[in-house]
Amino acid sequence: MEKHFELTEEFKINFLGIKVFRIKATKSFRSIKKGDLGGFVEKSENLSGDAWVSGDAWVYGNARVSGNARVYGNAEVYGNARVSGNARVYGNAEVYGNARVSGDAWVYGNARVSGNAWVSGNARVSGDAWVSGDAWVSGDAWVSGDAEVSGDAWVSGDAEVSGNARVYGNARVSGDDYCFFQRFGSVGRNTTFFRTKKKGQVKVKCGCFEGTLKQFEKQVKQTHGEGKHAKEYLAIIDVVKIKFGL
Repeated sequence: MEKHFELTEEFKINFLGIKVFRIKATKSFRSIKKGDLGGFVEKSENLSGDAWVSGDAWVYGNARVSGNARVYGNAEVYGNARVSGNARVYGNAEVYGNARVSGDAWVYGNARVSGNAWVSGNARVSGDAWVSGDAWVSGDAWVSGDAEVSGDAWVSGDAEVSGNARVYGNARVSGDDYCFFQRFGSVGRNTTFFRTKKKGQVKVKCGCFEGTLKQFEKQVKQTHGEGKHAKEYLAIIDVVKIKFGL
């Protein structure tokens, strides 16, 4: 297929010594006019279809941007990452590793998608959020703020994971399958509760603690005894049990 761009002589070199070249449209397509300057790619294989890179965005390594996808702002796509369909990656976002962003998904702000993670459908990943490992974010799901989705976790449907929430392991979050409490305990920790794929199981992430709801309850009693912080956490646990029908 005939390329819709060419590499110009303008280039930049990053701290790893990778050299990328500004691109220039060789024909008009969609909203791009022949002669328009775009962003930077390392080689022509980084870009195909009607995809476009603009602003100060970089695409390099074995990364591929294809279809009608757009990468712009100061975003970077690298490694073996793929951005396809009508996907958008912009702002200071980074997509790298073997990550995939497809469909009508958007990754923006300071967000990162890495590892073997996949963001698809109409999903949005924004703010300082990080989706990593083998995690999937799909459907109309949103991951934002300082949230992290990792491991084999799935966030789908119209679920929203935000703030400092952490969803990990084998978690499956769709719709109302997780909840998040801020600034509780002796050091004001943030605590996330979420369903897993195992029926009736809820897991907890609180500081360095990761485990089931039952394990968390035991840890709270061991750590805080019968004091104020124990009462706070135990009250939260009761609320979570009601929420998830346990």
